Amino acid sequence: MPAKRTIVITGASDGIGAVAARALADPDIQLILVGRSADKIAAVAADTGGIGLTADFASLDQVRELADQIAGHAGAVDVLLNNAGGTFEPEPRTADDHEPNFQINHLAGFLLTNLLRERLAAAGDGALVLNTASAGNLFGRVDLSDLDWERRRAFQSRCYGTSKLMNIMFTRGIAERWADDGIVSAAVHPGLVASQFGRDSAAVGLIYRTPLSKVAAITPEKGAEPLIALAQRGADPDVNGVYFSRFRAGGRENRQAHDPALIDGLWEASDRLVGLG
Repeated sequence: MPAKRTIVITGASDGIGAVAARALADPDIQLILVGRSADKIAAVAADTGGIGLTADFASLDQVRELADQIAGHAGAVDVLLNNAGGTFEPEPRTADDHEPNFQINHLAGFLLTNLLRERLAAAGDGALVLNTASAGNLFGRVDLSDLDWERRRAFQSRCYGTSKLMNIMFTRGIAERWADDGIVSAAVHPGLVASQFGRDSAAVGLIYRTPLSKVAAITPEKGAEPLIALAQRGADPDVNGVYFSRFRAGGRENRQAHDPALIDGLWEASDRLVGLG
């Protein structure tokens, strides 16, 4: 009898992550679901038959503990859906003294993915790392000498956009570095989704609660559709290093997203900052 496939979804306690979890639930799949709220993730786990784990990505120690927990449940990971994140005020800093958008949206997922590399490489038919990015990447700018916004003025929209640009650059880094392990990586912009996305930001949260957001935004069910499709597609080499705008390959990207020196520099700097390099 073939072993179950394992799909790990972070940011699975609500929004598009919870929708994706419910859509991907299947007797032949082991779902490992991660959220910040124990109560919310327990409810999604109960609905799907998945394993619910909690971690706050504002703490890298919690990310390390999470990786150990996932490894304890799964000998191999077939799909890792890095979906946790949001948009955050640049201050206060995280427990690890990083700008919150940089840590929660990029560094935490970078650390978790690297810690699970052996489990991803152990997937029999190859593994997919899928990173939830955003069209906001167009407003980002990666400065390798100031990743934590200590010298530049930290506007929230710019910090968020930069972290989403980093998601795409991390995707390309995996595609370049881990192909020999059978690990494929893609990034996806799900669209403007009416969800709890802006709950950690007073300004963005207010925008998301206006009537205009109900007109412009799509439902979490619609937003989750490209994530579900890509997760079901799995480790297809044709998606390796590709940024999708919903279902369309080759979404609009910041020009930095294809700069090899920046992609390598970001990887190496992230390695050092999380204690891997």
